[in-house]
This record gives sequence, C-alpha cells and structure tokens, in this order.
Amino acid sequence: MSQFYRVFGAIQRNLSGAVMIDLKLVQKQPEVLAKALADRHSDLSVDAFLELDGKRRTLLTEIEGLKSKRNEASGQVAALKRSGQDATELLAELSTLSDRIKNLEGETVQAKAHVESWLMRVPNIPDSSVPLGANENENVEVSRWGSPRQFDFEVREHGDIGVALGGLDFERAARLTGSRFVVSLGWGARLERALAAFFLDRHTIHGDYTEVSPPYMVNRATMTGTAQLPKFEEDLFKLREWEYYLIPTAEVPLTNLHAGEVLDEADLPRAYCAATPCFRSEAGSAGKDTRGMIRMHQFTKVEMVRFAHPDDSFNQLELMRGHACALLELLELPYRVITLCTGDMGFSSAKTYDVEVWMPAQKTYREISSCSNCTDFQARRADIRFKPKGGKTAFVHTLNGSGLPTGRTTAAILENCQQKD
Repeated sequence: MSQFYRVFGAIQRNLSGAVMIDLKLVQKQPEVLAKALADRHSDLSVDAFLELDGKRRTLLTEIEGLKSKRNEASGQVAALKRSGQDATELLAELSTLSDRIKNLEGETVQAKAHVESWLMRVPNIPDSSVPLGANENENVEVSRWGSPRQFDFEVREHGDIGVALGGLDFERAARLTGSRFVVSLGWGARLERALAAFFLDRHTIHGDYTEVSPPYMVNRATMTGTAQLPKFEEDLFKLREWEYYLIPTAEVPLTNLHAGEVLDEADLPRAYCAATPCFRSEAGSAGKDTRGMIRMHQFTKVEMVRFAHPDDSFNQLELMRGHACALLELLELPYRVITLCTGDMGFSSAKTYDVEVWMPAQKTYREISSCSNCTDFQARRADIRFKPKGGKTAFVHTLNGSGLPTGRTTAAILENCQQKD
C-alpha cells in the first residue's frame, strides 16, 4: 500500500501541466493508476486512456515524419530553382504534404482534447492512511465527544419545532421559490445571523483565519480550479445569459483567490474563512431529506480554506478538524468524527474527516462538517504554487472544511435543546 502511494506520489510531483499527470510515468506504469482508480471505485478505464493517448502519440509521430519530408523537399525545390531547373513536381508534392500535415494537426488537437478530458475526470489519489472501502458503510469512526441526551418525552424533528415556534416557514418558502427552501423569521433569522458571526469570530479573533467576503458568482475557470467542473456541472446553478455559476460553497472563490500566483514559502500556511450562501441543485439526491433543513438548495455556511506546505498539509488537516469540532463543543452538541473510506471520499480529496452531529429525532449522527486535504490536486488545476528557499516552485496543498453551516447547526440546536412544552 505505502509503496503504491509512494510511486503515485512521484507521478503527481512530475506534472507536465496544470491539469496533467506525467504521461510518461502513466504510460510506463499504468497499473499504478489502475489501482488508484479501483480503490476509489471509479469507472474510468486506464486501457481507454492508453488507447486515446496512443492515438495522440501516433499522430504526433506521423506529423514529425511528414514535416521532415517537407523540409527535405523544400531544400530540393530551392536547389532546383537556384540551378534553373523545373520544380513543378516537387512543389506539387510540397502542397500535398502541407495539406496532409494540416489535416493531421487538426486530428491531433482533437486527440489531445480527448486525452485532457479523460485526465480531468481522474479523481485525487487517496492518502495511504485512508481506509479502503466501497461506500459509507465502510467509513471508520475516529472519536466521539459528548453524550446524547436522554429524553423523557417524544422527541420532535427540528422542522416541526421551528414551525411551531414561528421561526421557520417552509410553506411560504415553497410558494416563493419551491421545495427545499426555508424562510427564517424573528428568532430563527437572528439565530442564523448570530451563529454566522460566532463562527467567524472564533476563526478570526481566536484563530489565524482572514475573513473574506467573496463574490457569490464565479466563472467556469474558477469552478474548474476546484474541480466542480466538469464532473459536477449538473449539481450547479448556472446563469442563463452569462458564463457564471452560483457558488456551491465558499471553498470555490476562497481556494481560487491565489489562482495563477506564486506564494512565498514564509507565507504558508495561509488561512481564509467566509460566510456565504451556498447554492446546490442536489441533482443526485431525489427523495433524500425532503423534510427540514438538512438538504437545501440554498443555505448559509462558514467555510474554512487553508494553503499549506506539502510537508505540513496533513498536520493542517488535523488542525482544521479541531477548529470545526471546537465550535460544536462550545455549543455543547454531541458529535463524532469519521474518516471517509476510499469509495466515499469527494472527488478532490486525498483524505476527509466528516464531523457528524447527533440528531435526536433521527437517532443518528448527521454530517455537519467535512474537512479535506486536497493535496496538490486543486493547486495543479488552478496553478497555485509556492517558492521554496533555494528551490524550484512547487504546488501548494489546499484544504477546506465547513466551520459550520448555520442551517444544520440550527437544526441540531433545536433537536438537542428541545423541551417537553
């Protein structure tokens, strides 16, 4: 296992472009990539990639051969003209060669696009500490904090409590927009505002994060930089007349703040946080969590993003997980931490901790924060580098985590703190 990831680490460190894995290494060791994809239960075929890349290389070889012939023929034409001889036949051959080269170059552009499209669909490589598994049933619990409260009455769901107390209104939200929206009123609106301010203050005043107020719409390049595109386009809300997307999380603009930049090594780690609305179509979640505030099309969340030195990024992941957990402890909400297995991790992540808060009405823990180390996966796409002392520029590691969503936190507070009356 460790040998495998050491080899693939070499592949990731020898990149030929912002989104490209080193083709020579993948060509020589396709079994390495195949194992990584199998561990992630990806349906991508390495054989299909090798076929695409083989066609690209064949076209390049043919073009180089034809260009050599063209250069040779051009020299012969020049010699014939200098000696006053007829070069008509050679000129016709040159024209044919040029036409053939032009056609092949068009095919090469298309073949290269197919190769790059395949590579853009390759997920990040799991860290060696990530447990192997196919789905959420094989995630591994790391720790728990707090004891779920024992109730001497029938527990009610947060949506019912919020509506009964006049702080949440799902019916009016449905009339205003549609399902999976909510209107917060009075104490409900004040609670969400207070939670966002509380989370931001803990991260900035008591932590090392710089608060940011980013745009809520971003362009295609920005979405591609954090790997929401092209894979998750159906989950995004796109403006009809503009090439802009509503952000699914502040991770997108925060991570891309340094797209195309070279940071100083002394500036690492660098940390940002932002409270923003998040917009998600939830295209693949039909019928799931249709009641309450667990799975909404629009919700507010405080996001944490860190830029780290590659040698320090997993230490930073532990730190970020602690920042999310500390908020739940201050709110006295019981939670547990799990490590996601290879089959349940997000596309960009090399390792993810989910922090799950106890929800009494469902008698289970539900995700309230997801903290991930994306290693250099997003940095390669967004071209975010740093300059080590005395060394060549290298890609930073990017990390992101929820710290925390106000809606799910409100739901957890209502259920855990409810009274009999």
